[in-house]
Amino acid sequence: MTSLVKKIDATSKKTGIKSFVTFLSDDEKLEDQLKKLAEKEGIEKTALVIDNVSGPAAYSIAKDADVTVFTYNKRNVLSNHALRKGELNEAAIDSIMADVAKLAAASKKKKTDDE
Repeated sequence: MTSLVKKIDATSKKTGIKSFVTFLSDDEKLEDQLKKLAEKEGIEKTALVIDNVSGPAAYSIAKDADVTVFTYNKRNVLSNHALRKGELNEAAIDSIMADVAKLAAASKKKKTDDE
């Protein structure tokens, strides 16, 4: 998970896209753990947030997913990666990051078109 968050953060730094990672947990110690993680790993542009264990209802998160990654633009979901325990591997991270790259490219094109 740390590898994925670091890659997303690096892309956010490089491209200016906004990113966040929501942890669904009721662990009272998680906030401190996330602060330490951000400091240790140099995570600067990606917000690390906590929500209740069921997550926001509007997200329709798969119940059997250990990790779910969405890319979206203006409230439109562009990709949804629902991964069971053990499926967050390098191939899955590469697939997710390909979708992040598409989002970043679209965001860059939009900024260029607006100028």
